[in-house]
Amino acid sequence: MVTDISILLARFWGLFLLILGLIFLIRKKLLKDIFIMSKDNSFMLITGFMSLIVGLITLILHNLWALDWRVIVTIFGWLSLAKGIVRLGSPNFTRKTIKLFKDKSLLINGLLILMIILGGWLVKASFY
Repeated sequence: MVTDISILLARFWGLFLLILGLIFLIRKKLLKDIFIMSKDNSFMLITGFMSLIVGLITLILHNLWALDWRVIVTIFGWLSLAKGIVRLGSPNFTRKTIKLFKDKSLLINGLLILMIILGGWLVKASFY
C-alpha cells in the first residue's frame, strides 16, 4: 500500500535530485565553488546540520523497507543522515573524499547523470 508520506517524500527526493543534477551538470562552476567552500568549517557545519535534519525527518516519517520503489526513499534518508553525521563528526574525512572527486569530471558527470535519472524515476513513480 502506497502511503501519502511515501509519495510526498518520493516527490521531494526526486525533484531534489533532478533539479540539483541538472543545475550542476549545466553550471560546472557552481560545483567547483562548492568544492572550494568545503574548506570552510562554517560550510561543513551548516551542510552537516541540513543533511542531518533532512535525513532524520525522512527516517522518522518513512523508515520503510518495502520491496518496491519506496525503499529508495528510505535509503536516501539513511544516506542523508550518515552524511550529516560524518560532516559534523569528521569534516576532514569529508574534505578528503571531496578531493578524490575534484578533478574527475568524467566520474562527476556520470554521477550527475545517474542523479538525474534516479530523480526522474522517483518523480515518475510518485506522480503517476
